[in-house]
Amino acid sequence: MSTDERSDVPPTAVRLTIPEQYYMLPGAAVLVGTTLGLFRGSRLASLRFLAENAHRPPTTMKGWYFYNKTKNYRMMLGGLKQAGLDAARLGATAAGWVIIEEGCERLGWKDVSEVAAGVGTAGIFAGVYRMPGRVMGQAMVLGAIIGVSLRAMRWGKGTLRHQVEARRAEAEVEVGEGREEISEKAETNTKSER
Repeated sequence: MSTDERSDVPPTAVRLTIPEQYYMLPGAAVLVGTTLGLFRGSRLASLRFLAENAHRPPTTMKGWYFYNKTKNYRMMLGGLKQAGLDAARLGATAAGWVIIEEGCERLGWKDVSEVAAGVGTAGIFAGVYRMPGRVMGQAMVLGAIIGVSLRAMRWGKGTLRHQVEARRAEAEVEVGEGREEISEKAETNTKSER
């Protein structure tokens, strides 16, 4: 927050500015995790229910009604449980990414913060899930590729922004020169009319 923005705020007001990436990335990851968990958990619960009850299928119409009703409730419960787990896992992973990236930026490693976040997150993920060494290496390479891709996109965005600002400045100069020419022509026209 700059000092210009603070000048209109009374000194007693408390303002907390949180950069968007701190809540956007983990929030999006939680939403994706919830969606994936609902689908995967309900399908798994359905298959589990079918396997547990395959030896005793219902024989009456009422029995089939309660069988399907129970199966649907189990599917909903299983989907919600898995949604919570997947949302927490993906949200924590995304929060880890943001923490590592921000830590690198605060240490002055802004140029490699995305790559470090990708490799660091992959390393933590591989360690938590006790992946074998080869799979851990593959995960870290994938994290590095994702980090390099994000860094390239950020560089491209900065380059485009620079070009737009340069073109805008050129246009303002040309407009300014055009105004001078117009005012000179107007002056000569008024002098010639007199």
